[in-house]
Amino acid sequence: MNQKMSLPASTFASTQHAVSDVKRPCASFPPNIWGDTFLQYASESVGVSYNAKQQAQNLKEEVKMMFQSLNQSIMQKLNFIDSIQRFGISYHFQKEINQALEQIHNTCTKNNNIIIEDENHHFLALLFRLLRQQGYQISSNVFNKFKNKQGNFNKTLANDIQGLCSLYEAAQLRTHGDDILEEAFDFSNGQLMSLANQLSRSLVAQINHCLRKPFNKSVLRFETRYHMSLYEKDPSHRETLITFANVDFHILQKMYLKEIGMITKWWKKSNLVKKVPYARDRLVESFVWSLAFSDIPEYSKARMFQGKLMAVVTILDDTYDAYGTFQELEIFTEAIQRWDITAIGSLPQCMKAVFDAIIELCEEMELETTESGKSSFMVPRFKQAVSKLVKGYMIEAKWCHKGLIPTYEEYKVNGVLTSIFTLLMSSFIGLGEYGTEEVLDWIFSDPNIINAVSLIGRLLNDTSSHKFEQRRDHVASSVECCMKQYDISYREAYNFIRKDVEEYWKVINEECLRSNDIPKSVLDCVVNYARVSEVCYENHQDNFTNGGLKDYVSSLLLDPMCIDQQQ
Repeated sequence: MNQKMSLPASTFASTQHAVSDVKRPCASFPPNIWGDTFLQYASESVGVSYNAKQQAQNLKEEVKMMFQSLNQSIMQKLNFIDSIQRFGISYHFQKEINQALEQIHNTCTKNNNIIIEDENHHFLALLFRLLRQQGYQISSNVFNKFKNKQGNFNKTLANDIQGLCSLYEAAQLRTHGDDILEEAFDFSNGQLMSLANQLSRSLVAQINHCLRKPFNKSVLRFETRYHMSLYEKDPSHRETLITFANVDFHILQKMYLKEIGMITKWWKKSNLVKKVPYARDRLVESFVWSLAFSDIPEYSKARMFQGKLMAVVTILDDTYDAYGTFQELEIFTEAIQRWDITAIGSLPQCMKAVFDAIIELCEEMELETTESGKSSFMVPRFKQAVSKLVKGYMIEAKWCHKGLIPTYEEYKVNGVLTSIFTLLMSSFIGLGEYGTEEVLDWIFSDPNIINAVSLIGRLLNDTSSHKFEQRRDHVASSVECCMKQYDISYREAYNFIRKDVEEYWKVINEECLRSNDIPKSVLDCVVNYARVSEVCYENHQDNFTNGGLKDYVSSLLLDPMCIDQQQ
């Protein structure tokens, strides 16, 4: 793939635009690093052997029996559930997990307070996390057990690495008003960072991983192989459990390869890379985003559609940020609002190609949802989401055109629109079993959790890309808004925004406990947008644009999982 570069305006402009009259904010994006790597999987047989499928079924039944044999030990059951979730196989045992946690909740709580004599730090923290994660409104007062008479956390906890890690994980589920969890977060974070200078290299690596990727902020499928490798090193590990996790990963990997192969074939046929040469070619990274939303087999069709959509929206984003003039974008935005491609006759062919791609995806959605009767409400919602997105883009274009830097709050109001979350969710949910009109109405009613995850994505994106963007004519990001409004440096702005992100995580945690009318699977998909944003924009790096997701792509798709198939 050739390196993208800032090309002469005449390369793209229609005859109505003289080269001397058009100044474009073109960007030199890094090239696509994958080429045609995945095209072969569209036609090649990447199916799973009968032996592997049979082995998986047999192992699944063994793991289920293993689960049922733990009835008398709450500690063992909690650890087992934790392992199942970290290995990415909980979708096989959701009924058993739900029943077990309900039973544990009834046994160990009274008035939503955990009542248990066991003082094991890891046990209490894990119990709290799994119950609150499940939606039980458990009081954080349980962590008073961790304190001494002076109100400080016990010194004995400082030497309990497993207990500290579990406390740190539990603290990620804090809500507004969870003062003791705020203390627990500060204490466990400080102690773990301190211990990282005193321990063996392997333990330091585990501690650093826990600090960087706590359970509640992790995309579990991305972390599955890491957790399995740790578990295998534990002398007390259950061989059947880890073998099933390996076989299941192998089966899913084959499915993902087929999916990425098929959408790569579609991408090549669309020829969008040549039609829109100023934009990022990020189909593979887009598919990784769709995997982050949900990785289970039932969402295969939704994943492929969303991978396509993400790739096209990336090009749409670049059309506003790195190509169109203000006048062109006004015409383009109005045409999308009216859903009328005839209105853009005067625009460059590349912008028409972008509009065509959006319309074709809408038509694909209509085709996929007609038989189920969902197209009547799904398609209008999809168009509404596209309209909201370009409205937000156009507001940014106006700010840029006028040289305005809005206040931080004004920027965030528009940031909810320019986050692509609502568009992605409307497409993903629309093609899945939970794509009901009620769920779509809820998504478009601007609930707090939707705004929170949208802003996490918007703000983390900004801190990762603002330096690159400000090298050219570009709208001020949240970083520049903070710097101007509060007269602070960009590093101070990063810290300010990170604290804001943490506040939005508290909103997410609160809403997950309150939203009883929304299926948990839907809420999980919602929160996964915030999680994948944490991955893609970690350490202020734009991993989506700059190849930083390479290791995840290799782990999820390319590096084979070695399994011993039963004959």
